[in-house]
Amino acid sequence: MASESWLLVGGLVAIVVAVVHSALGEVLIFQRMRKETIVPTQGQPVLRERYVRILWATWHIVSVFGLAIAGVLIFMSLYPVTDVRGLFLRAVAISMGVSSALVLFATKGMHPGWVGLLIVSISAAMAF
Repeated sequence: MASESWLLVGGLVAIVVAVVHSALGEVLIFQRMRKETIVPTQGQPVLRERYVRILWATWHIVSVFGLAIAGVLIFMSLYPVTDVRGLFLRAVAISMGVSSALVLFATKGMHPGWVGLLIVSISAAMAF
């Protein structure tokens, strides 16, 4: 099989893994911690609300990063190029930006991680 085919397979599998990861997390973990809100807040007696919020955001960040990697692999399979710097920087900028928004939304701005993710996103965007 040609290298482009392997990249396409890897990208498609990464999409499946990211979607399944988030979906199963919602069904198996976070559904029981949710009370009429999209962001789960019920973790007592084990976890306080603020920890449940960042746990939810972090769980889905893994899927966002997986989708970014999938996008790079699929793009590379369809458009073989020798310089993937711009593609990689766009993937980093977008995935870090989405992750920043996730943490900002989930924690209502109380977890400082969104600031760091946003700075990485802007820095990557400024580099291309």
